[in-house]
Amino acid sequence: MATPIARSRPALPLKGLITADRGCRVLGVCGMHPDHQEALKKNRVVLAKQLLLSELLEHLLEKDIITLEMREHIQAKVGSFSQNVELLNLLPKRGPQAFDAFCMALRETKQGHLEDLLLSTLSGLQHVLPPLSRDYDLGLSLPVSESCPPHKQLRLSAEAVEHSLDNGDGPPCLQVKPCTPEFYQAHSQLAYRLKSRPRGLALVLSNVHFTGEKDLEFRSGGDVDHSTLVALFKLLGYQVHVLLDQTAQEMQEKLQNFAQMPTHRVTDSCIVALLSHGVEGGIYGVDGKVLQLQEVFRLFDNANCPSLQNKPKMFFIQACRGGAIGSLGHLLLFTAATASLALLPTDETDRGVDQQDGKSHAQAPGCEESDAGQQELLKMRLPTRSDMICGYACLRGTAAMRNTKRGSWYIEALAQVFSERACDTHVADMLVKVNGLIKEREGYAPGTEFHRCKEMSEYCSTLCRHLYLFPGHPPV
Repeated sequence: MATPIARSRPALPLKGLITADRGCRVLGVCGMHPDHQEALKKNRVVLAKQLLLSELLEHLLEKDIITLEMREHIQAKVGSFSQNVELLNLLPKRGPQAFDAFCMALRETKQGHLEDLLLSTLSGLQHVLPPLSRDYDLGLSLPVSESCPPHKQLRLSAEAVEHSLDNGDGPPCLQVKPCTPEFYQAHSQLAYRLKSRPRGLALVLSNVHFTGEKDLEFRSGGDVDHSTLVALFKLLGYQVHVLLDQTAQEMQEKLQNFAQMPTHRVTDSCIVALLSHGVEGGIYGVDGKVLQLQEVFRLFDNANCPSLQNKPKMFFIQACRGGAIGSLGHLLLFTAATASLALLPTDETDRGVDQQDGKSHAQAPGCEESDAGQQELLKMRLPTRSDMICGYACLRGTAAMRNTKRGSWYIEALAQVFSERACDTHVADMLVKVNGLIKEREGYAPGTEFHRCKEMSEYCSTLCRHLYLFPGHPPV
């Protein structure tokens, strides 16, 4: 029978955590004790695979073990495994208190099994560490910057928020398959033009840390979604812009600035990905206020963004849509789960807009002539909103699911399908394949009402042609 691992910490004096041989001391003021380094090293692979980093980084930031710049550097890595490795490389350099703070952070983020593993390894090293109180001053501060306030504990609830469920390792490294010249020649004539370099501008807006009166929880795993989409869009040939932790007003202002960027005039498409908590018809800013999706679509329509007229505009919404989950995976629908991009705000007739720099054409036969007796030449007209496709993580009235290590179900499926099938499949068909992956998935949260719960994604489209992304073509 295996011996159970004790929860108690080995009796190691806090001061003087350096080697017993003072003449061969290797720890400086900002170094970690060699035994602590060894414990991290012996468990490096397990830690790199299993660490749930999002909330853990906030605890280390609060304890002044890492700085804001270090957190951003870690989160810039693609995939949870790479981010975990970066933290493990950094920890031994963060001072004599880093190991204790790391273990405490593991305990506070419900990763006590990893703390037990480290402490068990540390006990087996059997080093004698006499107190050496004058070797260094524990009061000496490490480099710090402004600390974020402590975040709320994660919880599972039936509110209009994403749920953090199931298990598994972090996402694999993305590789996008290029399309062949033969495929491009066979399909490019009847598809949207997508040849510009970059293909277009892409915006990834990710809200993870929330404040305000709504008591919205920390989106553990949200950083994985952000990193995954940035990597995917870059591989697909887009110039990526990133916005993190924005209030509702900041989201509106910066989306408007993005929509008005002059680069849209010389590129062939546009992508907007919004990752946050949400309700039906809107997403939350970090201040708990809602930005309506109608406003987002309006900013990019033919009237307000003429630079993108007749060009495909892709939207991906990773957020709940105002619902909850019942027992046995039943969906509790607050509104009818119908697919609607809802591009027009009312039932009024769409008056349309003039096409910018469009060709003129004569009125149709039978129209009244002008007083001069000649047919009036008219500008080509466009619907107010067209050439858009929007993918939603879940149906109206339901909740979106998020894995704290692999990120959101929808973003993971999106990255998998687009990286494998963009070479020979148009976007609408890829979103059908994403729906298929989401349909087959179920939650893993034993002992909670969310065990074996389900999610169903959907998309809505006003595209007028097939939208192939043609990755890698024409070659550089």
